[in-house]
Amino acid sequence: QENEIKLLTAEIECLKNFGCLGVSPSLEGLRDENAKLKYRLNFLQKSLQEERSKTAKSMININSCLQEIFGAAIQAAYPDLENPPLVVTPSQQPKFGDYQCNSAMGITQILLKTKEQKVSPREIAEKISKNIPANECIEKVEIAGPGFINVHLRKDFVSKQLSSLLMNGVQPPAVGKRKKVVVDFSSPNIAKEMHVGHLRSTIIGESMCRLFEFAGYDVLRLNHLGDWGTQFGMLIAHLQDKFPDYLTVSPPIGDLQAFYKESKRRFDTEEEFKKRAYQCVVLLQSKNPDFIKAWELICDVSRKEFQKIYNCLDITLIERGESFYHEMMKDIVKEFEDKGFVQVDDGRKIVFVPGFPVPLTIMKSDGGYTYDTSDLAALKHRVCEEKADILIYVVDSGQSVHLQTVFAAGQMIGWYDPKVTRVAHAAFGVVLGEDKKKFKTRSGDTVRLIDLLEEGLKRAMDKLKDKERDKVVLTAEELKAAQTSVAFGCIKYADLSHNRLNDYVFSFDKMLDDRGNTAAYLLYAFTRIRAIARLANIDEQMLRKAAREEVLILDHEKEWKLGKCILRFPEILQKILEDLLLHTLCDYLYELATTFTEFYDNCYCVEKDRQSGQIVKVNMWRLLLCEATATVMAKGFDILGIKPVQRM
Repeated sequence: QENEIKLLTAEIECLKNFGCLGVSPSLEGLRDENAKLKYRLNFLQKSLQEERSKTAKSMININSCLQEIFGAAIQAAYPDLENPPLVVTPSQQPKFGDYQCNSAMGITQILLKTKEQKVSPREIAEKISKNIPANECIEKVEIAGPGFINVHLRKDFVSKQLSSLLMNGVQPPAVGKRKKVVVDFSSPNIAKEMHVGHLRSTIIGESMCRLFEFAGYDVLRLNHLGDWGTQFGMLIAHLQDKFPDYLTVSPPIGDLQAFYKESKRRFDTEEEFKKRAYQCVVLLQSKNPDFIKAWELICDVSRKEFQKIYNCLDITLIERGESFYHEMMKDIVKEFEDKGFVQVDDGRKIVFVPGFPVPLTIMKSDGGYTYDTSDLAALKHRVCEEKADILIYVVDSGQSVHLQTVFAAGQMIGWYDPKVTRVAHAAFGVVLGEDKKKFKTRSGDTVRLIDLLEEGLKRAMDKLKDKERDKVVLTAEELKAAQTSVAFGCIKYADLSHNRLNDYVFSFDKMLDDRGNTAAYLLYAFTRIRAIARLANIDEQMLRKAAREEVLILDHEKEWKLGKCILRFPEILQKILEDLLLHTLCDYLYELATTFTEFYDNCYCVEKDRQSGQIVKVNMWRLLLCEATATVMAKGFDILGIKPVQRM
């Protein structure tokens, strides 16, 4: 942008000179051009100013800063090495400093292999240390053991970053150019109720969207509903029989699940009904208005049921089901045919993708399309029309081979280059019951999601009443807010705190436990932290004034430990943007809460007279550490889709 500003300024000067020379025929054109250039110049200057302002307020990713510093040191020490290993991690113990650079061991191996030089890692570590450039964050480095470089941060640097956080709020780490991200998640089927199997995709997808939005990306949240296909034939035929006047009187379909089961039973047992169901599919796909109306009625009933769940869990989605891509499917088939990728097998049109044993079926022998066709159409639309830079499918692990085949087909036909466009399958395991088998009801049915949420509300209220929060502590309104916060927060956190690649055991007893790494514990810790300043009669305005004027003293080891932990937030987020594993954020929030407890138990924030209980001293810098902790926790909760309450 700076270079473009210089060029534009030069062009404007050039145009002024033309004007002075009195070149009359094109003077008007020159004026127009001059105005356009000035407009573009103003836009660029403003944009650059905003970018600089945003970057100045961004929380610094200390790990990234140290990587830059050590990257420069390694380059200066070993200029001939190509892509040397760069390993910087937080230290696990205070005696090893605050961070460690562990690159020396890797460089030893490279020198031995490529240059046949035998150099000890310790010698390499010393050479790297001598070449560390001047910087504002490192106090000193020490070489330990075989060649670890222990890094000690400067206290004034950490204090300054904490003050910036308190004054500017939790700002996202700088991530460069604003990219477009498309996230495909939730995706239930019309005419079927959402069950526990949809829980993970919905919760994980929502949280990923919140993270990318916070980081400044342009996010499109898509609900790829199963709203098209042969099942609608039997549903419409059953609708015609049960509610013959459906075109004029809205049919009172109360239980769509039962309606679906009835139509499926008839489809499996009545030959005449089955024939009529197939005719209905043909008429629906040919866009017959009466059949489109029947289809819309069925979809609307499902939508209302889905929305109840989305409202409970605070989920935002744009519906773009399989029907959206229906008109594009014939072009998809033609494109694969034109490029010579299609083979005919027993009347089916199939596409073999190198490296994948099972072909994609893009057209059935009866001329109908398949899930493969609609998934290819969706991929092309998202990459070519939506211009997604990053495309994430939050779909269960069982679909892994199918999705990887679809992605590879998209690359094969030239829709996207994986070096430019990131297409990822954020796979997840299944939800298990406490018997370690697939989570089912006692009768063996799939657990309905709405029943699960209602059970969560009941259990959360029981837990609050057990602790007698309803008697003295909370008003009726506060009790209701605490109930929904705990119920839905615990269900979300129980899912997100497990590595999504693994199966996890669903247990209300564990998730509502207020000890250990649970939402119940974190929500309670958060309300306690927020209450410290309130009970000391320190309001927000006083805290803001103190943030501007006070220096955060970090002399006590627990103050220092907490300050560093707070500032690791940007590097945690950066890691998740790369690997899409949200349990890292949950682990961090739990670590932050336990580190805060250590600090609070050892460092008086508010000192009181032992006899009277009167406040005799407020250690404002420590209250600011409390505020910084709560601010980061609040943003972490927001990314996870958890709503904390002020009183619990």
